[in-house]
Amino acid sequence: MSALSASRLLRTLVWPGWKSHSSKPAQNVQLSKPGSGFSFELTDEQKEFQATARKFALEEIIPVAAEYDRTGEYPVPLIKRAWELGLMNSHIPESCGGLGLGTFEACLITEELAYGCTGVQTAIEANSLGQMPVIIAGNEQQKKKYLGRMTEEPLMCAYCVTEPGAGSDVAGIRTRAERKGDEYVINGQKMWITNGGKANWYFLLARTDPDPRAPASKAFTGFIVEANSPGIQIGRKELNMGQRCSDTRGIVFEDVRVPKENVLIAEGAGFKIAMGAFDKTRPPVAAGAVGLARRALDEATRYALERKTFGKPIVEHQAVAFLLAEMAMKVELARLGYQRAAWEVDAGRRNTFYASIAKAFAGDVANQVATDAVQIFGGNGFNTEYPVEKLMRDAKIYQIYEGTAQIQRVIIAREHLGRHKA
Repeated sequence: MSALSASRLLRTLVWPGWKSHSSKPAQNVQLSKPGSGFSFELTDEQKEFQATARKFALEEIIPVAAEYDRTGEYPVPLIKRAWELGLMNSHIPESCGGLGLGTFEACLITEELAYGCTGVQTAIEANSLGQMPVIIAGNEQQKKKYLGRMTEEPLMCAYCVTEPGAGSDVAGIRTRAERKGDEYVINGQKMWITNGGKANWYFLLARTDPDPRAPASKAFTGFIVEANSPGIQIGRKELNMGQRCSDTRGIVFEDVRVPKENVLIAEGAGFKIAMGAFDKTRPPVAAGAVGLARRALDEATRYALERKTFGKPIVEHQAVAFLLAEMAMKVELARLGYQRAAWEVDAGRRNTFYASIAKAFAGDVANQVATDAVQIFGGNGFNTEYPVEKLMRDAKIYQIYEGTAQIQRVIIAREHLGRHKA
C-alpha cells in the first residue's frame, strides 16, 4: 500500500472529518471559549500521529539503531517504513497528494522519531528541508512535479546550499549559475549535504549576479536540480562523529544544465527563499533535539533506579536526583520552545525569533542532557555497550547544522533589538 493510500485510510478510519492544518491557524491550541486562554491538550489527530511515530520508534528504530550507528549504513528499510506510515514528507500539500500537515504536527512526529535515533530522524527530516523552498516558493507545475513524485514512492531530496568555504556565511557562496538561452549552466562545489548521495533532486542555491558587490538579496537564485543530471559528481560518504547512518556528502557541479523552468520565483530571489525555509524547518530540528534529550533522560532515570552504591539506588543520592531534576526541567522547557515556534508559523505569523530561540535552546539542552546522562552512568556511560555514549555523540550536530548555536544568537539579538527600535 502506498503512503498516500495508507494515510487516507488512516484518516478515514480514525479521524472522520480530518482536514489539513496547513492553511489554517494552528489547531494544536484549543480555546474552549473566548477569553479562556491556552490549552496544552493535543487534538485527537495529533495524538494519533504522535502515537504512530512513538510506536514506530520503540518497536522498529531502537532495536536496530546501534547497529546502524556501528556500520554507518543508510537505513533504507526504516525510511521505507516511515513513508508507508505517513511519517515522512508531512508538509507536502494535499494538492500534490500529501497530507498538508502543519509544522506543529511535524514537530510531534520528529520528537518521537528522534527518541529512537536521530540519525534516522535527520535522514527523514532532511526531506522537509529540501522540499520547503519548493513548498513556499514553487509554482503549481514545480510542486506537482517534484513534490508529487515523493508521495508516489519513498524518494529523498536534499537542501544543497553549504559549501566548503560558506556555511554560516551563506552570502559567501561561490557556486555560479550562468544563463545560456533557456538554460542555466551551474559550476561549483557543495559540502555537508544531508541525503546528498541518496537524493532524487536538490534545491540548489547559486550566484547568478557576478558582481561581488551585489547584495545577497539579489545575487543568488534558487534552482531545482535533478540528481541524475550530467555533470554532477557525488563525493564519498563523510564519516561523522554522530548520526552516522545519515548520508552526508560533498557534491561537485560541473557544467550542469538546468532548464529555466526550474528556477524558483525568479532570478535573484534565491537567498530569501533559502532563508525563509529555515523558519519552518528549525522548529522540527529543535523537536529532534528534544527527542534525543528525552531519551537520554529516560535512560539515565532507569539506570539510576537500578544502579546501587553505598547500599541504595543512586537515585536516592541527592546529587543524582538533582541532576535528573535539572535534566527534566530542560527537556520540558525546550519542548515548549519548539511548540511556540511551530504554533507561530502555523498561525501564519513570521516566527524567525521563536524558531531561532527554539533551535538554539533545544540544541544546547540536547548536549547538556546527553552529557549528564553519561555522567549518571559513570564508567558504563563511556562504553559502547550502553546507549548514552551514542546519544552524546549524536547531540553535537544540533548545535551546528541548520545554523550554528552562535548564528541563532545573532538572529535572536537582531530580532530582539529590532522590536525595541520599532
